[in-house]
Amino acid sequence: MKLYSAIDLHANNSVLIIIDENDKVVYEHRHPNELPIILEHLAPYRENIEAIAVESTYNWYWLVDGLMEAGYSVKLVNTSAVKVYEGLKYTGDEHDARHLAHLLRLGVLPTGHIHPKEDRAVRDLLRKRSQLVRCRTAQILSIQGLVSRNSGKGISTELIRKLNNETISQYCGGGDILALAIKSNLSVLRCLDEQIFGLESVVLKQARLKPGFKKLLTVDGIGKILGMTIMYEAGSMERFKEVGHFASYARCVGSSRWSNGKKKGEGNRKNGNKYLAWAFIEAAHYSVRFNERVRRFYQRKKAKTNTIVAAKAVAHKLARACYHVLKEQTPFDEARAFA
Repeated sequence: MKLYSAIDLHANNSVLIIIDENDKVVYEHRHPNELPIILEHLAPYRENIEAIAVESTYNWYWLVDGLMEAGYSVKLVNTSAVKVYEGLKYTGDEHDARHLAHLLRLGVLPTGHIHPKEDRAVRDLLRKRSQLVRCRTAQILSIQGLVSRNSGKGISTELIRKLNNETISQYCGGGDILALAIKSNLSVLRCLDEQIFGLESVVLKQARLKPGFKKLLTVDGIGKILGMTIMYEAGSMERFKEVGHFASYARCVGSSRWSNGKKKGEGNRKNGNKYLAWAFIEAAHYSVRFNERVRRFYQRKKAKTNTIVAAKAVAHKLARACYHVLKEQTPFDEARAFA
């Protein structure tokens, strides 16, 4: 008899359930998040278990890796795509686990990508770098806001990086309190610079662009760090049936619901990979700076909409271009991408 298992994963415990071909519950129990205990209770049913569905929560690495190393077929559940009947008056962890096992049995369980274990450490390091870069940007914007509010003048990022105890007074009107605020931002900014440089050094030593991804470096705005970010976050292009799926995964596609020619709302704009979305926005900013054709496209969009929408439009174009570059293994063609 074929059995189907699902695990409703939480921070400190998991609900393990096993059902048969008729949706009858064979086993159901809540266990602490300890791999030996979970494997012990799965063991009596091991030979008949077709697969185990595990929720894609923030803490799935240890469980999925442990189950796969023990020889089980594991399906990582795309939780945002799982729909439960809205008319139910009561749901709980056991119900959720049964529902996942039921979808697994029917073969309609929405699943996510299980990234190779050996690549996750560098990928997480690149994610940490992107977090620190965003923090660094926050410090720069804070200084620019302080200066603008108190002096009515702007200050560029280049000038901010050159500030010292003597030159700060030029931008704060001699006020000691304002100077202290700017100094605190500068201290954090320089600390972040040091940490970001350290992470980049380790990443460049530990990782190399795989042969299939080297063509990414022909795309204006994408260097080694952004190229590796895209490589580790996107995985194989075979995951995506067409270019629109990849652009959607990179959060470069608009989200809206229409009926009878009228917009009725928006869908899940956060569905996709936020780190890949960030990488293409970063690439868009660099591309606008260094490529004249891209700059003209950006300026046309900006004149019709605003800066944010224009940057997103460039990111969308780059995401589509990167898909074709990787899929077809051809160099970036700016005329084709920004016709």
